[in-house]
Amino acid sequence: MAKKKEKDNKKHAKENNDLKTAEKAKDIEEVKKPRLEKDFYYKELGRLQVELVKMLEWVKSKGLKVVVIFEGRDAAGKGGVIKTITESLNPRVCRIEALGTPTEKEKSQWYFQRYVARLPAAGEMVLFDRSWYNRAGVERVMGFCTEEEVQEFFRSCPEFERILVRSGIILVKYWFSVSDEEQERRFQDRLNDPTKRWKLSPMDVQSRSKWVEYSKAKDEMFAHTDIKQACWYVVNADDKKRARLNCIRHLLSLIPYQDLTPEKLELPPRQIDNTYVRPPITDQTFVPDMY
Repeated sequence: MAKKKEKDNKKHAKENNDLKTAEKAKDIEEVKKPRLEKDFYYKELGRLQVELVKMLEWVKSKGLKVVVIFEGRDAAGKGGVIKTITESLNPRVCRIEALGTPTEKEKSQWYFQRYVARLPAAGEMVLFDRSWYNRAGVERVMGFCTEEEVQEFFRSCPEFERILVRSGIILVKYWFSVSDEEQERRFQDRLNDPTKRWKLSPMDVQSRSKWVEYSKAKDEMFAHTDIKQACWYVVNADDKKRARLNCIRHLLSLIPYQDLTPEKLELPPRQIDNTYVRPPITDQTFVPDMY
C-alpha cells in the first residue's frame, strides 16, 4: 500500500511539472511578438539611418568622442547591428574595431593597452565588436587567463571606464541577449550556409558545451562593471530586426544632437573641350562582360 501511494505521488508530481511546463510554454508563445513586416522594417531602418548620419555630423562638428561596445553570446547578432549602423556612415569618422587574438608582445603589456590605442580622437565614433570584456568572458571560461587576472580585471575595469568618461568619452555598452534555442538555430544556419560558415569559429563550437559557465561569467561581470558612469544596456536579440531597430533608436537617444546635414550642393557644368581625343578602347584592359 505504501509503495502504491509513493508511486501515485510521483505520478501526480510529474503531471504537475508537465502541466507547469506546458503553461509556461503557452505563456511564452502568447507574449511572443509577431514578425515585423518587411516594408515597416526597411522604412523605419531608413529613417533611423538618416538620423545616424545627422548624429555623426554632430559628433564630428562638436569634436565629441564616442565609444560603443557590443558584447553578448556568440551568434547574438552583434555583427549584424554594427554593419547596419555603419553602412550609411562616413568610415573616416565612424570605424569598427574587432581585435583578434593578442600577440605575445601584447600579452606582456598592460591588459587595456591595446584597446587604449584604438580609442577615438575628437570628432570620431568607434564601435568595438567585442572589447576588453573578453577577459571576463571567453578568456575566463576557456581558461586563457588565471583567476587572479580575472579578479584584477574586475577591480581595474570600473576605474578604467570612469577615467574614460572623465576624459570626455561618451561610453555606451550593449549586451546582446539570445536564448539557447535561437542560438542553436543560428549555429545550424551557419553550418549549412557556406557563405556564413566563417562566422562559426572553433571557439564558438566549444562555447556550446559551456553555456552555463558563460551565463555565470556574464552575471559576475555585470555585478562588477554595471556602474553608474557606464551602465550595461541589454538588447533582446532573439528577433534580429527588432534588435537592430531598438539598439539604433536607443543609441540615438543617448547622444543629444542637432540636424547639421550639409546643404545640397550644386554641380558645376562639365568641362567641354572639343580638342581632347580619348585613346582607343583597345589600349585598355576591360573586365569581361559575363552578365
